[in-house]
Amino acid sequence: MRRALAPLRMLYVLATNSVRTSDVLCEYLRDRLAPGDAVHAINSQHGGDRSSAADVREGEEALDAVEDALDDIEGVTVETHQFVRGNSPAEDVLAYADDVDADEFVIGVRDRSPTAKVVFGSVAQDLLLGANLPLRVVPQETV
Repeated sequence: MRRALAPLRMLYVLATNSVRTSDVLCEYLRDRLAPGDAVHAINSQHGGDRSSAADVREGEEALDAVEDALDDIEGVTVETHQFVRGNSPAEDVLAYADDVDADEFVIGVRDRSPTAKVVFGSVAQDLLLGANLPLRVVPQETV
């Protein structure tokens, strides 16, 4: 007698820093999620002088947007986590994905000016270089 195999459960770690990013990433994920899948949305702030109350609030709103966008998908678990603990956002996202044994990252990228690339660095680049998991890179339109 053959036993039916349970559908594979995917655990996605979604990195977001704005409502706009959350909306784009959730739109991408909606058609790919299946019952039993889980999405863990992460927002990480540097903390201290490098993060303002407005930054933290924007991160919370980004996480709320993920919950709102995906809460109606039956059988999909959504968790959100905000970290403000002095690490770089890429460090927090990579460590969290390792802790929860994630299957895949989902991140957004946008075009930035050469000056912005030098001054601010790139969390997406750090994730691309540091990840040991598949990454889904979802382009965002530039404003």
